[in-house]
Amino acid sequence: MEQSLESEESIVVAKSAISARAGNADARRGRGRPPKFDRDVALREAMRLFWEHGFEGTSTDDLEAALKMGPSSILNSFGSKEQLYALAIETYMGEPTKYFVDMLNSSPDTRQAFENLVNAAGNEFTRSNYPTGCMISLAGTHMSAAYESIRALLAAQRALSERLLADRLRRGVSQGDLPADTNVEELASYFGTVFRGMAVQARDGRSRAQLQAIGHLAMRAWPDAKQALPKSPKCNRPPSVGRLRARRPASD
Repeated sequence: MEQSLESEESIVVAKSAISARAGNADARRGRGRPPKFDRDVALREAMRLFWEHGFEGTSTDDLEAALKMGPSSILNSFGSKEQLYALAIETYMGEPTKYFVDMLNSSPDTRQAFENLVNAAGNEFTRSNYPTGCMISLAGTHMSAAYESIRALLAAQRALSERLLADRLRRGVSQGDLPADTNVEELASYFGTVFRGMAVQARDGRSRAQLQAIGHLAMRAWPDAKQALPKSPKCNRPPSVGRLRARRPASD
C-alpha cells in the first residue's frame, strides 16, 4: 500500500512539473472557446489522437483539427500541449482502463482474477472504437529532454499499475491461494511486462485471440499454492503405542 501511495505521489509531482512548464497559461484562460464547447468531448478527442500518435507525434495542427478549436482556444481551455496531454492521460485512466481494476476484483480467487484480466486485456487492446494497444504501455519511453515531465508522468502511471497488481497478489497471499513465499513484486512486474508486450502486439496487428493466447501462456508461470502447503504432522507420525496395542490380535 505504501508503494501505491509513492506511485500516486510521483504522478502528482510529474503533473506539477508539467503545470510549472506551462507558466501562466491558467491566467490566460477564460476567452476564446468555440460556441457550444464541451470540455469532456474535446478531451476524449485529444486522448484518441495522443493514443494513436503519441505526444511528440501529435502536432498542434492535428489537435486543432480534431478538437475543432483554434490555437488560442486550446490554450485558453487547456493550457499548454503538455497540460492537455496530462488531462488526456487522466481521461484515459478513467473509463478506458476501468476494466483493469474491475478484473482484479472480479473473483475472490487470485488466479481466476488474473485470468479474467488477461482475457479482458486482449479484448480492450483490440476494441474497434479505440486505437489498438494501450496509451500508457510504451508511450514516452523515448522523449526529448525538454519533455522529461511527460516521461516521468507516464513512468509513474506504469508503476501505479504494477502496484495495483502487487496489491492484489499480496491479498492472494494473505488469503492463502498463493504460496506464502511468493515474491509479489517480481510477479507483478512479470505480468506488467506481459501486458505491455500484449499492447505492442496489438498495435502490430495481432488478433484478439492471439493476444489472449499470449496471456494464457503467461499464466503457466503462476505459483502453485499446493506446493507451499505444509504436510500435516499426522501424515508422517508413527502410530502411537496405544493404537498399536489396539490393533494387536488377542492371544489365545
